[in-house]
Amino acid sequence: MQRVLILPLIQFRMSGDDFNFGARPGKHGGADFKVWAPHATALSVVGDFNQWSEERDMLEREGDFWEGHVENAKPGSEYKFVVETSDGRLYKNDPAAYELTNSAGNSILIDHSAFDWGDDQEFVMPAWNELVVYEMHLGTYHRGDNEETVGTFGDAIERLDHLLGLGINCIELMPVAEFAGDQSWGYNPAFPFAIESDYGGVQGLKQFVKTCHSKGVAVIMDVVYNHFGPSDLDMWRFDGWSENDLGGIFFYNDWRAKTPWGDTRPDYGRQEVRQYIRDNALMWLRDYHVDGLRFDMTFYMRSVDDAAEIPEGWSLAQWINHDIAQEFPGALTIAEDLRSNEWITKDSGAGGAGFGSQWDEQFVHPIREVLACQDDDQRDLQRVIEALTFRYNADAFQRVVYTESHDEVANGKARLPTEVDEHDDKGYWARKRSLLGGCLTMTAPGIPMIFQGQELLVTGSFEDHSELDWRSGSHNEGVVRLYRDLIKLRRNSDGWTRGLTTQEIEFLHANSSNRVLVFTRGNDDSGKVVVVMNLTNKSWSHYRIPLPDGGHWSLRFRADSDFYGPDFGAETGSGVSAEDFPLDGRQHSAAVSLGGYDCLIYSHGN
Repeated sequence: MQRVLILPLIQFRMSGDDFNFGARPGKHGGADFKVWAPHATALSVVGDFNQWSEERDMLEREGDFWEGHVENAKPGSEYKFVVETSDGRLYKNDPAAYELTNSAGNSILIDHSAFDWGDDQEFVMPAWNELVVYEMHLGTYHRGDNEETVGTFGDAIERLDHLLGLGINCIELMPVAEFAGDQSWGYNPAFPFAIESDYGGVQGLKQFVKTCHSKGVAVIMDVVYNHFGPSDLDMWRFDGWSENDLGGIFFYNDWRAKTPWGDTRPDYGRQEVRQYIRDNALMWLRDYHVDGLRFDMTFYMRSVDDAAEIPEGWSLAQWINHDIAQEFPGALTIAEDLRSNEWITKDSGAGGAGFGSQWDEQFVHPIREVLACQDDDQRDLQRVIEALTFRYNADAFQRVVYTESHDEVANGKARLPTEVDEHDDKGYWARKRSLLGGCLTMTAPGIPMIFQGQELLVTGSFEDHSELDWRSGSHNEGVVRLYRDLIKLRRNSDGWTRGLTTQEIEFLHANSSNRVLVFTRGNDDSGKVVVVMNLTNKSWSHYRIPLPDGGHWSLRFRADSDFYGPDFGAETGSGVSAEDFPLDGRQHSAAVSLGGYDCLIYSHGN
């Protein structure tokens, strides 16, 4: 496991009432403006409220900030800053603008208090052990064949009933901060505080979150703090100053600026930049009522290309997670670090980064490789066992488990059915083995996640300019039913499978020759769930498995049922009764029918 520099919790706080950057409506009309520009010689606000006059509304210098009140400005006003420097005049959008006409347009003054949240404050995020996460890219939720069309929050609201039917109770939105152009994955934020105008802006996001909450669905926001931009980036040399031909006050101006996405790593050591990022993180929870944050590639917040650590990036993550935990108990912060580092999810007071959970490379990579393997005889059962048992700090829910994400299905890679059989990625083999991945995800200890379209058997690679292929679901209704039934069991919706919501996993049987795996989830208090996995295409009419206890075990799920595919072969069945036939150190066992690439889920009760 990679070592990191562990630091005590370091906090940099600025004075005031958390109004540190940007513009906000005044308490008695007009608007207050505050901007950080230590190297400016003068600074004014121009907008539609003063006919874009460059001298009319000058701001006063207060240390390294410029502040002022503009009487005629009001919510909806468009504005910019005019920054006077020793080298000339710069026209800059507000780095903390909440909305822009577009990424190269004008900033817009927003009044967050104007939105009617109704009784949204009564929403309580489901317990982490009950979450089933659905990763969504908003821009692909448009309708029609026009690739120039971009999905909106309104389009996504219209699709919520589909997610409710699946049983999804948490949506993870890929980044919606304003980016250059109108199509992007979102990992190039030009204005981290602003909501992408083409998606529907501030009002659109608030209505989306409010609607999700009214339907019992939590929302986690993907945020990007390992770099900004790199294009349409008005923060770049904001007040004219820079060193080494780099980015100026918001960025490192030495070797630490370098990231895989450009030389735009924020300067985590500057007090003002730390505050800017910390305030942005809190904004999502305060102003948009989201229920958690997923941090993009934290590895590049804490290090430079494996070459050197950035302790200030680590302590910034500590500070943000500490403050979120204090103000929003129960909110979930997730790190994409992908270095199997348990310190990421250790408590910040103990020197950890303080994240609640992290995307787990110890699950996704081995499971995808095992399922994509073309030869049943080469399928590595031990790698599956290790993927199911891995955890951080002895806590299974400190990891998010998945077989598809935006990263895993693009950049030269493809969705799992296509990885299994690129020549027939909707055929028998592709469906069977990719669905086995869904079964492993929903029965593994951890927080399960699926990527949009996985439940529709969407194939190929992810593209941000293509509409999500909803027609695929109508052609694969059995696949949709399978995910619906798995999620129902994972959430214990009928009260039969609470063991799947627990930490516990115990292996009863692992036959490396037949590649059949049997494990239990849960304990005596929760009730045990028995899971049987067949990792080959060989069928068995009577395969004997050990059972943890006696009595009748009801069959809750069979992946090989023709209910999920017309070419799947098994009848559902009702269950088995434990026999006093010792096997693998257990007193009870039973013979079960097991189809090719099958998954069986049993529990006690009728």
